[in-house]
Parts: sequence; C-alpha cells; structure tokens
Amino acid sequence: MPVSPVVKQTQFNITESLNSIQLEDWNRVVGSQYPFSQYEFLKALEDHEGVGEKYGWWPRFVTAWEGERLVGAVPLYLKDNSYGEFVFDMSWADAYKRAGIRYYPKYVASIPYTPATGPRIHVEANHPNANEIRSGLITASQQLAEESGVSSLHWLFTDEKDTVSLKEQGYMLRLGCQFHWTNENYSSFDDYLQTFSATKRKKVKRERRRVVEQDIEMEVLHGHEMSDEQWQVYHNFYLDTFDRKWGMATLSLGFFKQLGRTMGENVVVVFARYKGQYVASAFNIKGENTLYGRHWGCNADFHSLHFEACYYQGLDYCIQHGLKTFEPGAQGEHKISRGFLPTRTWSAHWIAHPEFRQAIEAFCQQEQREMELYIEELNNHSPFKATA
Repeated sequence: MPVSPVVKQTQFNITESLNSIQLEDWNRVVGSQYPFSQYEFLKALEDHEGVGEKYGWWPRFVTAWEGERLVGAVPLYLKDNSYGEFVFDMSWADAYKRAGIRYYPKYVASIPYTPATGPRIHVEANHPNANEIRSGLITASQQLAEESGVSSLHWLFTDEKDTVSLKEQGYMLRLGCQFHWTNENYSSFDDYLQTFSATKRKKVKRERRRVVEQDIEMEVLHGHEMSDEQWQVYHNFYLDTFDRKWGMATLSLGFFKQLGRTMGENVVVVFARYKGQYVASAFNIKGENTLYGRHWGCNADFHSLHFEACYYQGLDYCIQHGLKTFEPGAQGEHKISRGFLPTRTWSAHWIAHPEFRQAIEAFCQQEQREMELYIEELNNHSPFKATA
C-alpha cells in the first residue's frame, strides 16, 4: 500500500509482513545495535502468532524506498487493545468509552511485548538524505493513521534521537521510569561491589551466598547452545509465570526455539539447577552494548534466587563481556539497591480528537512533573557510596 511521497525520489509504502522484504535489506537499514528491531526477532513473532489477529497486533510497517532499495523503516502495528505495550493508556481508553467515542483501533510504533528503549525510526546508515527520510517516515506514519480513521498514534520507548524528532514534529511527550545499570569498566563483580556502601554491599553478598548455600548451581547458555529439551524446560517456566500472575503467555515454544536458531549469539538464558533438576530460568537478549532482561520463571521457592538469576548473573555477564548497560525489564523499585538506577523513558503521542488531545496533553504535562519528583526521590536511595 503506497503512501504519498514526502521526500523527492523516495517512495513510502506500508508493508503488512516481512515476507515481502529480504532479511539482508531490513537488517542493513535497522542495524545490529538494537536486537528487537532486527528481522529475525520480528519475523519470529510473525511466524509463531505473536502478532496478528490472535493478540491484536497487526503489522503495518512503514517503509521508505529509493527504487528497489530499502532506505528506511518503522515497525508499526495496528492495535485493538493495549496489551503488551507497557506504556499504560487504559485510563485514556476508559475516558473515550465514557464519552461514547471509540479509542480502538489505534497505531503503535513499538516492539510487541518489549518495554526496551530503542530506535523506532530506522534509516540506512550514512544516507545523505537521512534527516529528510526520518521526517518522511514520521509524516507517512501519521498520514496512515489519519487516513485510517484511528484514534491515535503512539511511539513507545523511543530513544533520544527519535524523541527529539517527534517532539519537533508536534508530538506530545510522556515520561516514564525504568531501572537500568551502567558498566563503569568494572573488572569483576567484586570490583563493582566496591562502589557500594558497606551496608548495601553486605546485603548483595548475603543474597548471593544464600543461593550457594542452598546447593543451587547456575548455568548460562547462549541460544545456539541449548537443546530442544532445555528449550522445553525454559518455556515451561515461562508459562508458569503467567499461570501464577495475570496475563497471557503470548510467546510460543516455537518462537523461542526460532530465536535460538536465528539469533543464537544474542540469546542469553540463565538456568538454576537443584539436585540435578532445573528449578528456574531467566531469558535475556543481547545487543551490541546492552543486555536486556525479559522473562523469568521458576517451579520452587528458593531464597534470593530471583535476584541471582535475573540480576546478578546478568551483571556478571555484562562485566565479563564488556557490555555497557543492563536493562532488566519494566518496573521494580527493588532493583535500586542492586545498582539499577532510575532512568527516564519516553513515548510520543498523536491524538486525533482535538478535545481529548488537549486533555491528554495536560495530563502528560502534570504526570511529567510528578514523575520528575519521583525520580529525584528514588535517586536518594542509590546503593553507591556518596561522592564529594
């Protein structure tokens, strides 16, 4: 489906499946730094019903072409719900409903089920007209939303460059908070702990020691190193997490196994073993500079095992492999005492209805003031030694 061109010699189209694009072309445009935008990840979602009618994520990728050469792309999805987004707008949907106005469907520029900051507007590296193509991709995305008659268009977990671009083109911004870790060139986990206050350092050491004292063995595997049996074990843990808590287990065993085959070096799975049997696991995906923690599951209760599998093993991995940051997932103030500090996250929003646009913008401005105060307060609980 073509969209009117807004850049000379560049054609903007809508692509409903990656089947129409070659892997090499897509990955050349999106690059290798942010793994969730790569062809292999998005294609695995398509191949195993992670997106589509079942869960209400319909791909509508906006693509930019110069002749037959792909030069830009936005992972865009048509949504009939807000599940799997992690930028919560259900109160907006409720307000629309009370007013007798339809909120769904809407569009989101996002990675399904992935609250990880990264680029949403992709342009071929070193392209001479990169800025014009970026602007054109934003315009073409909004034009699609307007012509489709949806209520809104949302860009979720945008990186700094995209956030600035979207603000310049009139989008309202919404501030969120996650807890991220930064590697200050630590030589070892013990070296890292030396930056903690004595009390916080003792707490972390005690938690790690308790895992050892319970005779639990930890094992870290990359995706290409895992057997079919280990993938089945991992997926059982994944399912169990959703059985225990509210939510839907949207990602199938086939999805994870496909990632293991196609993105094996990027997939990092932590297993915990007790008396020869796996009792817990944590799933991570690695980018060029960042480890992203995604899913955790267990089938028994062991003291401090969650912290070891989801945080300390990941920190160890980042230090050993020279990764600069670790994003262990959404929410969780308990992460602060383990060195994950409050970090701003951003989303950008276009609202079609003029009165609701005004009301939501006022809400976002008030929320941002409160969020800044929240982040300031959280920073007072840093575990690191005070500096002069």
